[in-house]
Amino acid sequence: MLEKVKIACHASYSESGAILDDLKPINFIFGTNGTGKTTISRVIADVQSYPFCEVSWAGSRPLETVVYNRDFVARNFKEQFPGIFTLGETVKDTLENIEFTQKNVRKLNEEVSQLQRTLGKKDDDLGMLGKLKGLRKSFEAECWKIKTKHDIYFKGAFIGVRNAQAKFCEKIIEEFSVNKSEICDFDDLKVRVSKLFNNSIDRKASIPLLDFSLLLFLEKEPLLLKRIIGREDINVSELIQKLSNSDWVRQGLSFLNDSDVCPFCQQKVEADLVERLNSYFDEKFISDIARIKNILDQYRRHSEEVLAKLKSISEGFEWSINPDGIDSLINQLSERISSNIMVLENKNKEPSVPARLESIDIIAGSIREKIEAENNYVVAHNQIVDNLSVERSRLIGEIWKWLVEENRAAIEKFSREKISLEKAISSLELQIIKKRELINENEKELRELERSVASVHPTVRDINVILKSFGFTGFSLRTSGDKNHLYEVVRGDGSNAVSTLSEGERSFVGFLYFYHLLQGSMNEAGISSDRIVVFDDPISSLDSDVLFIVSALIKRVFKDIVSAKGRIKQAFILTHNIYFHKEVSFDPTPISKRQKYESYWIVKKAEGISEFTRCEKNPIKTSYELLWDDVRSPNKARATIQNTLRRIVENYFKIMGNIDTEEIIAMFEGKDQQVCSSLFSWVNDGSHSAHEDFYISSDESIVDRYMEVFKMIFIKTNHYAHYCMMMKIEPDDVRNQDEGNLSGENKQLA
Repeated sequence: MLEKVKIACHASYSESGAILDDLKPINFIFGTNGTGKTTISRVIADVQSYPFCEVSWAGSRPLETVVYNRDFVARNFKEQFPGIFTLGETVKDTLENIEFTQKNVRKLNEEVSQLQRTLGKKDDDLGMLGKLKGLRKSFEAECWKIKTKHDIYFKGAFIGVRNAQAKFCEKIIEEFSVNKSEICDFDDLKVRVSKLFNNSIDRKASIPLLDFSLLLFLEKEPLLLKRIIGREDINVSELIQKLSNSDWVRQGLSFLNDSDVCPFCQQKVEADLVERLNSYFDEKFISDIARIKNILDQYRRHSEEVLAKLKSISEGFEWSINPDGIDSLINQLSERISSNIMVLENKNKEPSVPARLESIDIIAGSIREKIEAENNYVVAHNQIVDNLSVERSRLIGEIWKWLVEENRAAIEKFSREKISLEKAISSLELQIIKKRELINENEKELRELERSVASVHPTVRDINVILKSFGFTGFSLRTSGDKNHLYEVVRGDGSNAVSTLSEGERSFVGFLYFYHLLQGSMNEAGISSDRIVVFDDPISSLDSDVLFIVSALIKRVFKDIVSAKGRIKQAFILTHNIYFHKEVSFDPTPISKRQKYESYWIVKKAEGISEFTRCEKNPIKTSYELLWDDVRSPNKARATIQNTLRRIVENYFKIMGNIDTEEIIAMFEGKDQQVCSSLFSWVNDGSHSAHEDFYISSDESIVDRYMEVFKMIFIKTNHYAHYCMMMKIEPDDVRNQDEGNLSGENKQLA
């Protein structure tokens, strides 16, 4: 059965969730509408659809879950709905085989549960897995004592496992298995540790060398020193050269190409002037100009890459030789490059003016020397570290070897016990696997047997008997479909009645259908499988006349659960109806005994969040006083008043007073004696027939008759004062009112 249900991150439940735990075979959950009851039934029905919710099963063995809620009614109550297969009357041998196979399945499941209890769980301290967990925990504590004792000397060898007890233990186990180092003297180990672990040094990374060749090559480009002008054999060249305004003319030419007005003097120009100017700036001129632009672009792009790499080197490497010097050189180089870029930009604007760049050669050489010197230091440092690593590695191995040898006896004892437990665990797991295979084989055989004898007809007969008993004569259930495997609700003329049923009628038929489903299956197989049941507000839409019958049916389920009969192993009852809760939870058994198989919960919503509260006893007022409230009410519920009277006399005379009920019954005669007898025997008939102990609606005269006999019981037994106290009336009032109806003997009692 279910041991725990956690509901989180859905509907009105928070991320941390609400938990129902330590669940019993029978679990009552009360909550007003909108508090989250239906969510509980939906999660139990299909937890896979709710990824943040969890359910835990006893013995890790899930059972079939059957849930009655509004989803069930909406899903199944249609013009035609699935028939319920139950085991019909057939060959005796087949039924005996079914019963025998069922017993085998139950026996095997019990054996699996026992094996699982013996095996235990990884998350708790029970069973073999718990013993293995405890053994490991105990050994970890012993290993940690070793670490604590020697950490002052060998902490360098414990790096990586010094702060984790489990990791240190795992290291001990590993070294015990694989360490082949020599066994050294303890004092010698301490001396070597003081030398090799005195300073913490690690390998250093070399600094990548930079390539300045392209920048140095571009600096020496001859074209930069050349005066780039147009052709000298054009008749305008002499004037341009005389005025040294080649760059000025070239810039204005683009405006002249778009108009016949001179951009300089705003006068109309000769027709061939543009052609002569364009001839002046020939292909050689254009090529040199493009080359200058290319030099500028290359110099700018490559210098940015070089400076970015230098910045990364400066910030990302731990310099050992004059770390401030590199930053100074980088700043000088950056300034020199910025100056050269300005010169190149001017040359690009005025190509006729020679340009000379300041070389970065000396600065670049200093940077190269700086990096080479640092890298030489790194090489020497890493040679030392490499040798140190070899020595340290050897020493660390020898330290662990000494530790495992010093503690060999404890480690070997742990290993023996661990191997023994692991063998036992493997054996248990193998047995569980084999028994589950046998369960599957038996269940397969059981399904085949059930198919051979399953029938949907008995359910139709039983439901119709109940409907007729309760006065529902306007419709009935019958089989339908091409194989008579479906059900439909029909009127007397054979027409389908589903669409014309009242809400109360639909709910009642739906509940009866569900109740019979508990004893069967919608398939020919699976009729006899163990299951749990959830009743979610089964009387939310029912008339009061059927409240008692629904409660009586559910209490039959409880009785089978408590007596371990049948297939229902656990039940959940969720309701917002106080009267239904009061009726269905009534049990004359002492509370101390009921606590073994009952649990009570309240679900409520606080600030929009649903929460569960466990109660030690029934939290709803279903007490003896509340029963008397019903009796005092001027508007008595005819559907339940007889049962209310019965519960009062049951509590007062049989449980509280321990009075012989047969003597009380003998005080009455005729019809009154029959009424009195019914009040004391209502719950004791033990019948499991389909309808014979169901209450049928009473008229007012019958209610009055029961009330009169009820009062006379207290009068005849000399407990009339208690009656008056609970009815909250004065004894004289009752005496005067009923004096004419009492015999001489009763008058004396009054």
